Amino acid sequence: MIGIGQGRKFGIIGCQHAHIGIFIEEMQALGYECAGVYEPENKRLARSLADRYDLELIKDRECLLNDEQVAVIGCAAINNEKMDVIELCEQHSKPIMIDKPAVTDRAGLLRLRGVMERGRIEVGMMLTERFRPSLHTVQQLIESGELGDIVHIAMRKPHRLNPDTRPAWHFDRVQSGGILNDLLVHDFDLLRWLTRREVKSVSSYMAKHILPEYPTFYDTAGVQVIMNGGITAQLYADWHTPAGSWTWGDGRIFITGTLGIAEIRLEGDPLLSSDEVLLVINEQELRSMPLASPPFSLAQDFLSRIEGEDCMISFDDIYKASEATVKADEGAQILLRE
Repeated sequence: MIGIGQGRKFGIIGCQHAHIGIFIEEMQALGYECAGVYEPENKRLARSLADRYDLELIKDRECLLNDEQVAVIGCAAINNEKMDVIELCEQHSKPIMIDKPAVTDRAGLLRLRGVMERGRIEVGMMLTERFRPSLHTVQQLIESGELGDIVHIAMRKPHRLNPDTRPAWHFDRVQSGGILNDLLVHDFDLLRWLTRREVKSVSSYMAKHILPEYPTFYDTAGVQVIMNGGITAQLYADWHTPAGSWTWGDGRIFITGTLGIAEIRLEGDPLLSSDEVLLVINEQELRSMPLASPPFSLAQDFLSRIEGEDCMISFDDIYKASEATVKADEGAQILLRE
């Protein structure tokens, strides 16, 4: 494995989603130079990001893989092609940070496990929710015992679709992984992180109400989850946020404990502010909590893992969140609008 100290550059292989811009910004903020962006298909998005971050578009990904100064690869390829890029980076001993999801099905999960067990490279995933100030703060509240023992967690994650702006692969379940793999991998990761428990069982559904021209595109999904220790959870996601909404999706998280309740408004309150909000209720009062940000970024956390230092997100975390999501997708009841 190439140590970070041997190179101060990073490269991008696959630029199919603008999420990769977060990784680019964080790496540049840490003093890393981008050696180039390789994206043979979605050239419009690649050009947009290149112009925004002053990057070079390149035609040969091998120049990134063979450059000893390139310490890390970032990847936002089509979802079901990410494992190909991961294994390609493994062949060249390049750590890789991918946009979510890592895998789209059981076969991809088995390949990811193989990479993890061989241990030749570290694989990161952009589990950005852990780095929100509201979630960082509530996790610290849970760890301190202020909410008591966790009883139940509910997460609601509506999304705006804007179908005319989406690439065709987004609507193909094989390529995208579908709504459960694509959207709820964040939530399964948060469940494990907030409760410090593993997923015991899931019961899920996917429903289709719109876009009959895309027969494998499901626009609504829900999961009932039981964690070890008897903690329960409900996860919900959809693609029905109206175009007139003040935000891409009014995400909410509700955490019930034996000593208090927390509510996170991820996109704030449209009548007050777009800043995320954490409300806590206990026997004495309702409080809007001051928010604290993590002392490091997602990219810095991944670089620390590569160096063998303490980190927040492990390869095992990524695998187990992916495993739970794949199980939910495999067992989902399919609901069709009659």
